[in-house]
Amino acid sequence: MTIGCHPVRFPRYCVFVKNLTIIMALNHLNLLRPMCQSLSRPLLVTSRVRAPLLYPTTSSFPVAFSKCYATKKSKAKAKSQSAKVNINSALVEDIISLDEVKADMTAVLNALKDDFTRNLTIRTSAGALDHIVVTTQDGKFPLNQLGQISVKSPQLIMVNMSSFPEATAAAIHALRESAMNLNPEVDGTIIKVPVPKVTREHRENLVKLAKKNGNKAKESLRKVRSQAITQVKKSKDTHSEDIIHLVEKQIQQLMDSISADIDKQLDAKSKEILG
Repeated sequence: MTIGCHPVRFPRYCVFVKNLTIIMALNHLNLLRPMCQSLSRPLLVTSRVRAPLLYPTTSSFPVAFSKCYATKKSKAKAKSQSAKVNINSALVEDIISLDEVKADMTAVLNALKDDFTRNLTIRTSAGALDHIVVTTQDGKFPLNQLGQISVKSPQLIMVNMSSFPEATAAAIHALRESAMNLNPEVDGTIIKVPVPKVTREHRENLVKLAKKNGNKAKESLRKVRSQAITQVKKSKDTHSEDIIHLVEKQIQQLMDSISADIDKQLDAKSKEILG
């Protein structure tokens, strides 16, 4: 079909093209309408859209936001480990003899052990009175050097003072003043020592006495530490502050160690007495 051949159809063709153009334009407009409507609405984040995470989903978190909660035991352990020092005693002999300080503190612990063994026992034995010191005109002597000690029964200990009868009164006084709650009786040169009945009250009194002796031992320990620190401070003019500080720390560590041993001895003795 050509325009020249069919001049009559030209107006119809033009109308057809015009209508087709309008229809196509309308179709395009309908397709764009939903998009335009969505653009005119405010943007909303739906549930299908994930918000960015504050932390990455890994096992390691930023240090700035991490927080650790430590127990008292772990804190104390970490503190003791970080503060622990170990000085070669030979290098600071001109300041103080750490070996002598340790020996003095250990002597306090040994004296407490000996006291627990001799004075705080619920068992009847002749050796239980050996440590009692009797003061006479000629000096101080252990009871077992002045009299013969024997156990007649679990409830009675006898002391034969026939070798030194003049010391009988002093021996009785020493027995009564001891921390063993004894009430001796005299029969000529024979001293009868009834052993207190092991009651619950008696056991509890022995535990109280053990705690008292333990506190006295710690006081002696602090006295040794104080004397050692005083001696160390005298060397401030000839040694640096760091060296003085380290030596003081070493002395404190020695005291803490012996003090812990005292607590262990006291705990073990208390359990033994109470059964």
